Amino acid sequence: MTRQTLVIAIDGPSGAGKGTVARTVASHLAYRHVDTGAMYRAVAWKALQDGLDLNDGEAVSAVARTSVLEVDGRAMIDGHDVTDAIRTPVIDRAAAIVAQHQDVRAALVERQRRYGAEGGVVMEGRDIGSVVFPAADVKVYLDASPDERARRRALDPGHAVGRDGAAASTVAQALEERDRVDRTRRASPLLISPDAVYIDTTGLAISDVVSQVLALVEQVRSTKYKVRSTKYKGSTD
Repeated sequence: MTRQTLVIAIDGPSGAGKGTVARTVASHLAYRHVDTGAMYRAVAWKALQDGLDLNDGEAVSAVARTSVLEVDGRAMIDGHDVTDAIRTPVIDRAAAIVAQHQDVRAALVERQRRYGAEGGVVMEGRDIGSVVFPAADVKVYLDASPDERARRRALDPGHAVGRDGAAASTVAQALEERDRVDRTRRASPLLISPDAVYIDTTGLAISDVVSQVLALVEQVRSTKYKVRSTKYKGSTD
């Protein structure tokens, strides 16, 4: 059976607007939204709760493989609602460590591919277009200036640093370190897929970015389905 709905990959660093854009696009299309970053955060939270050494890749990957993990709207792991608990500076750092383990990434990528196997998904992260779904129908890489990203994170009420009113300069330092780790790790580093559409969101309203992404979706839809109908309509080959 031919899949009639798309896989939309949205990648980029923290503070670029991935979460808000991905959720809004998914809502508009009535697609599933999957925040893969929340998966790594939830695994990091569970590993800390279990008293594990985050540098022990084997132990942490066992958590990634065996935990009951859900990220549909709320983030749940083994029955615990960790939606708010995973949005803290401590978990920021812990997730960055956890995400460097190849076995952890392999376990979570397998889950992510199952989520998107039937299409109809907007998946956000750092390696969706490059590793998880290299053949995604739509690939977008969102970015913004370091100052803009720090400002957004500092004002984000859904994140602990936003709730605590952390100074943008402090947040900027944390984001710079996270960027360094993400871009230099050996396992699935943060990078821009050659076929991804790059959007600099600095100074743009979320609605403008969403409109750009939806325009890409419509372009792919019209091209993809038009080619199919042309191929099969009245074909005598």
